[in-house]
Amino acid sequence: MPEPIQLHYWPTPNGRKVSIFLEETGLPYDIVPVNIGAGDQFKEEFLAISPNNKMPAIVDPEGPDGEPMSLAESGAILIYLAEKTGQFFPQAPRERYLTLQWLMFQVGHVGPMLGQAHHFRGSGAPEKIPYAIDRYTNEAARLYGVIDRRLGEAEYLVGEEYTISDMAVYPWLVSHERQGQSLDDFPNLKRWFEKVGGRPAVQRGLEVGRELRKPIEELDEESRNRLLGNR
Repeated sequence: MPEPIQLHYWPTPNGRKVSIFLEETGLPYDIVPVNIGAGDQFKEEFLAISPNNKMPAIVDPEGPDGEPMSLAESGAILIYLAEKTGQFFPQAPRERYLTLQWLMFQVGHVGPMLGQAHHFRGSGAPEKIPYAIDRYTNEAARLYGVIDRRLGEAEYLVGEEYTISDMAVYPWLVSHERQGQSLDDFPNLKRWFEKVGGRPAVQRGLEVGRELRKPIEELDEESRNRLLGNR
């Protein structure tokens, strides 16, 4: 039995990308909560494993050389775990590069832009800025359209195989209403969203740590500022 991986985690889309993978593969893991409202991400012990003070991060007691391995950045973690397990990362070169393409699309576009839509549209925003709301809502719609067109060509983002790229994108679309989007406008994406969301491991991954997180409206001002990056 392998030693459990330590998942330094808070229930956000980026955290859930990793919890979904771990649930899909059955790798043993322990949760180490990183309360981003309380500022845990700025503690020195977390900085030692996550140089950019961002979660999730992992510590694998059984790294590639048999020694412990710490790793941050959710995209890198997914690649690492996929290679460790030999699952959800195609071996054929064409499909492998397409998996990386769509994973980088999520890391470089879906996460940052939908995160900004959450920020400016959300109830925790200190003020409503119409220009910012329109800009990021429209960009969210554009990205949904990119995904929808791709899923009109294939069952999953890479093709007929469910991969880490699907796991990476899906959690960011769970809050589509908060991003000003209706899945009815994107029928191919909606079909994929329902199929991926119906997987038992995805459902379990989304539930990991749900009890840890309070709605932003219930946070005090200091915690809200930390969560929104106004440290």
